[in-house]
Amino acid sequence: MAMQLNLTLVEERLKTRCVGRNLLYLTRTPSTQDVARAEAKRGAPEGTVVLAEEQTAGRGRRGRSWVSPAGKNLYLTLVMQPPAAQLRVLSIVSPLAVAEALEEAVGLPSRIKWPNDVLVGGRKIAGILIETELVGEAVKYALVGIGLNVNLDVGAAPEIADIATSVRRELGRDGSREELLAALLNAFEARYSEALESDAVFRAWRSRLETLGQRVRATLGERVVEGVAEDVDADGSLLIRREDGSLATVEAGDVTLSA
Repeated sequence: MAMQLNLTLVEERLKTRCVGRNLLYLTRTPSTQDVARAEAKRGAPEGTVVLAEEQTAGRGRRGRSWVSPAGKNLYLTLVMQPPAAQLRVLSIVSPLAVAEALEEAVGLPSRIKWPNDVLVGGRKIAGILIETELVGEAVKYALVGIGLNVNLDVGAAPEIADIATSVRRELGRDGSREELLAALLNAFEARYSEALESDAVFRAWRSRLETLGQRVRATLGERVVEGVAEDVDADGSLLIRREDGSLATVEAGDVTLSA
């Protein structure tokens, strides 16, 4: 029988003002992203969190599926309403908050693969999917979907065993999902507020980027850019130095390390 999350334990550890204060907890749903979208359309307050024990149609970036067994991991979507000028902040704050929560709650040093995968020991432990609804130039709402592998037996999921990891795999024992969830929501709100005022959050995110200095191949639709990931600009876009010395700016896309 899958363990249910102890929400009282989460609440006791929550230090936030708005993030996670309105929390919708579901046993099973196709995707927390879809439920959060419906909630946002109904006017859910900023910081609303939709959390599910199991997703039957969890989505990763670019329409990939996300392995989502019951009672093992954290699958959640946050409803945010950033000013349009600060929309890019979400893709910096989200992976940073996950990385900091992993270090604080279970002591796992974490890195970030640009733009927002969280890695432990070079393997993916968390993925983030951000979807935005705009009205003209204004942000109606942004949905920050986070999938974090906590007590997943990665070896039992052969399709991801080589590229993924979990807290359990790294520690050799189960981690507390409650501690991780509270640490994640606390870090998210603190870093989000800070990001609207200073560039310290950007610097903290940049310092964790595993991608910098590596030879990469970035694919954005039909466009492919190859070279060395030299830096990120103030918007969080990746700057790739091509063989011919020119610099390409990649705003979003799939990046793989080239051999």
